[in-house]
Amino acid sequence: MSRNDYGLRFGEPKQYFGKFPDGRTAMKRGGDVMPKRNKKNFRPTEKGAGMTRAGVAAYRRANPGSKLKTAVTGKVKPGSKAAKRRKSFCARSAGQMKKFPKAAKDPNSRLRQARRRWKC
Repeated sequence: MSRNDYGLRFGEPKQYFGKFPDGRTAMKRGGDVMPKRNKKNFRPTEKGAGMTRAGVAAYRRANPGSKLKTAVTGKVKPGSKAAKRRKSFCARSAGQMKKFPKAAKDPNSRLRQARRRWKC
């Protein structure tokens, strides 16, 4: 189905951002709400550079309907959902290694630490 300039299917009403003249607020522009960047929500680079379980919970509270999950770090059965998530992450992050060769060379970069945590 084709879409117009606003990303809507043809025939759908236009979505408005900001405030309506009668004082109601419309949709937020800019996407999802992220939790505060603190050690409760985000893991330091040395420990794998991802979101903690508490951080993912905070994100999901702030963004209802989100399917965000924590890293797959344990042993998984081949072909399981977790194994497929790991394989997908490793493939995506391998592309980041190509895109950012400086980070790929540095063993302490967030990219390399995250890949190590995911066991890529």
